[in-house]
Amino acid sequence: MGDSPASYIYMVQHLIEKCLIFHMTKEECIEALSKHANIKSVITVTVWNELEKENREFFEAYAKSHNKNRVIEAEAEAEASTMIQNLLLDHDHTKKSDKE
Repeated sequence: MGDSPASYIYMVQHLIEKCLIFHMTKEECIEALSKHANIKSVITVTVWNELEKENREFFEAYAKSHNKNRVIEAEAEAEASTMIQNLLLDHDHTKKSDKE
């Protein structure tokens, strides 16, 4: 690949596609490409927006899927937190019972 603007844009597009494979949000992708590939945020945003225009149905489905996964993750995290709190309470009660 050469150093032309078109090849650079193609590379950014390819990296965005990799971010999508890893189920990253737009913001996560922007941050990752900025940090790891030294790509300016404005470039990633521009290419992402163009991809969204060209593939509207895909990005709508992707957003729905991603939001659904986030809800499931949040519910699982809340459930785990509750379980841990209950275990700690049970442990405290057991320690108090042992002392009595």
